[in-house]
Amino acid sequence: MPPKSKLIDTYISKSADFAKPILTYLRKLVHETCPDVEEKMKWSFPHFDYKGSMMCSMAAFKEHAAFTFWKAKLLKDPDGILSDRGKAMGQFGRLKKLSDLPSDKILRDFIKQAMRLNDEGIVSNSWKRKPIPALRMPGYFSKALNADKEARAAFATFSPSARGDYIEWLVEAKTEETREKRLKTAVEWIAEGKIRNWRYLKK
Repeated sequence: MPPKSKLIDTYISKSADFAKPILTYLRKLVHETCPDVEEKMKWSFPHFDYKGSMMCSMAAFKEHAAFTFWKAKLLKDPDGILSDRGKAMGQFGRLKKLSDLPSDKILRDFIKQAMRLNDEGIVSNSWKRKPIPALRMPGYFSKALNADKEARAAFATFSPSARGDYIEWLVEAKTEETREKRLKTAVEWIAEGKIRNWRYLKK
């Protein structure tokens, strides 16, 4: 059984009070279901690898936590529990309390499915796609993200299209004043784990 990461211990201890029990629970459940899981910090948030490949990850933001399966589209989900609202919030929506998560039985089933995918070396089709040609990250945007630890970590979890939405919004600003206003808003939203069009997501 691989040792637990002290970096993840620290990550959980520094998370908001509401997020600590959620992260602690998810971590314990993953280890109980997959004893050979390896803990790693990637892009400033906890990941759980199995058989040399990413399996799932968790993250805490200012007002919610998130849990993500990296091959979610390949998991069998007959009850439609997994959300496809993007990695900005994980497949279980905005987690603010333990009761926001499905039952142990359901989560363990998803973890076991994810393990089998890694056992068989199956790669998600979405990973095979070449990145859609996108606007280059503006230097001022990169600088702003690097200056905010939470925003930088959250942006790393976003899908390419979610990142592109923000970049397009910024570069389309017609005046510097508008751009600065959008930049400030973008960093605030990203730090909270919100995609550009979060207001239009079904609740």
